[in-house]
Amino acid sequence: MARATLIALLGLLVAACSGERTSSANSPGMSVDLWLERLEVSSRELYSARLEVLEAAQLAPGHVVADIGAGTGLYTLLFADAVGPDGHVYAVDIEPLFLDLINSRTSDAGLTNVSAVLNRANDVTLPKNSVDVVFIADTYHYFSDREAIMKSVFAALKPGGALVLVDYDLMAGETIPDDKAHIRFGKAGVVSEIEFIGFELTDTPKVEGLSENYLVRFRKP
Repeated sequence: MARATLIALLGLLVAACSGERTSSANSPGMSVDLWLERLEVSSRELYSARLEVLEAAQLAPGHVVADIGAGTGLYTLLFADAVGPDGHVYAVDIEPLFLDLINSRTSDAGLTNVSAVLNRANDVTLPKNSVDVVFIADTYHYFSDREAIMKSVFAALKPGGALVLVDYDLMAGETIPDDKAHIRFGKAGVVSEIEFIGFELTDTPKVEGLSENYLVRFRKP
C-alpha cells in the first residue's frame, strides 16, 4: 500500500472506543494545563533527558513512528522533527483530550506529518506492517491487557522494525514510592513479557539523564 494511501486511512482511525488509563486526563482537577505542568517539568527524567532519549531512539529521516501513550505530545513533536517531511508520526493514546492537545500543538508548530490515533485497551489500532519504530515511554505499566496490546504492536511493526521502551525500574527489595504503586515489576519482568510476544532484545543502552528509568530496544524478526 502506498504511504499516502496508508496515511489517509490512518486519518480515519480516530473514533470512539472504550478503555481507561490508570491516571485519566479527565480525572477531577486534571486539566490539560495541569497535565502539561505535571509531565513537562524539569524534575521529571523523561522531560529533562528528552534529547538523550530521542538520540537513543535512533530515528532517521523518512521513518514512520508510532508514539504509543503519547500523552501531551512531548515526544511526538520531537519525533516529527526527527523524521522530517518524508516521515510520519502516529500519536496514539486512549484519552481523546490528549489527542486534541496534540492536534493543537502540531498545528501551532506547523507540522503536517503527525496523525492522532485513538487506541483501544487491547489494540493500538494501527495497520499491520505499517511502522518502522514503536516508542512506548512511561506507559507499559498502565496497560490492562499487556499481552493483547503488545501483540497489536508486534503486528503494526514492519519486519525488522524496532520497539523502544522506557519505563520506571523496580529493584529487588525496593520500597515502592507512593506515586509508583501501580508499577508491578521492573526491567527484567518487562523484557521477559515482551520477548514472549516474539520480539528480540537488541540492547539496553545507558542513557545519560536516566537513573530511575531504563531504556530497552527490541526488534521484530
